[in-house]
Parts: sequence; C-alpha cells; structure tokens
Amino acid sequence: MMEHRGGDVAGVDEAGRGPLAGPVMVAAVILARPIAGLRDSKKLRPPQRERLAQQIRAEARAWAIASAGTWEIERHNVLVATLQAMDRALRALPIRPRHIVVDGNRVLPQWQAEAMVGGDDRVDAIAAASILAKVARDREMALLDRQYPLYGFSRHQAYGTAAHLEALRRFGVTPIHRRSFAPVARILEERQ
Repeated sequence: MMEHRGGDVAGVDEAGRGPLAGPVMVAAVILARPIAGLRDSKKLRPPQRERLAQQIRAEARAWAIASAGTWEIERHNVLVATLQAMDRALRALPIRPRHIVVDGNRVLPQWQAEAMVGGDDRVDAIAAASILAKVARDREMALLDRQYPLYGFSRHQAYGTAAHLEALRRFGVTPIHRRSFAPVARILEERQ
C-alpha cells in the first residue's frame, strides 16, 4: 500500500546512476493529494510513465528536476554527482519542504532528510519523483540518440546491454560516455 504523507513532504528520487552514458536526473515532488497508479517508475510501461508524469506536473503542489552531467559524474563520482543534483532539485522547489524522504540509503547532509530503501514503492511522493526523473532522463536519451545515432540510446537508455557494448567497440566512446565506468574503461583500453 502506497503511503501518502501529504503536507509539505518532498519525495526525491533519481534515474540514470547505472548507465554508461548521459546524465543522472533527480526529481523532487511535493504532492497535494494522492494520485492513483503511482509506483516505482521501473514497474511502469513508458506510456503509463508519460501519462502519470503529465498528471504529476499538473497536480503536484511543487516539483523540480535537476541533472548531473557526464563531466560532473567523471569529476567526482556518480554518488556525489547524484547528491549534488538532489540538492539542486530541492533548492529549485518553489515551496520549502517541511520534511524530505529520499529513495535509497544516502541523504544530503545539508538537508534534514529520511533515507528509505525501496521508498519508490512505499511513499507516493517518492514514486512521483521516480516517474518524473525517469521520464526526463528517457527524453534526454532520445535527444542524445539523435546526436549519436550509432549507439541506440533510445532503445537501451545507455545501460550496458550487449548492443551498446558492441557499438562502443565498433564506433568508440563519445563525449557523453562515462569513461570511469569499468565497461567503458575496458573498451578504451581494448581500442588502444
């Protein structure tokens, strides 16, 4: 059963920590009331996510999306970059949250927040954030697919699929690939 905390509680979640290329997207959402059908974005089909994202943007008290690009992920690491994007998303909210719940086991030290493993299946504001972050990242990967059409980003969102790894071997590494990630680093080594 999905818990609705209401009030000024912000749910926060990310999309894109594991892929080999592209940004990490983070969303923060404060819901006015429960929205039917919310759950972890990974458990929804793309048309369901799109429909719910539109509804969340229309009905939430507040929402914001922020990203951490490849350069930021490479400069720090994916965890630090994700936490920085979380901070930016929370600061972009037009309402200061009374309480913050974050999916996962890490929180920002500068925000009083509650970490909740599996929170995107337990708290509706986190599920809403999960959906907004995933839809935003999928849209960004579709744009990057047009920029780098040989890699198939629209099909696999830059995860380490066999097709993506084969494209990396054939065509090399793009500026949006995360060179510090082991599969990309191995391919860079192989190509030398």
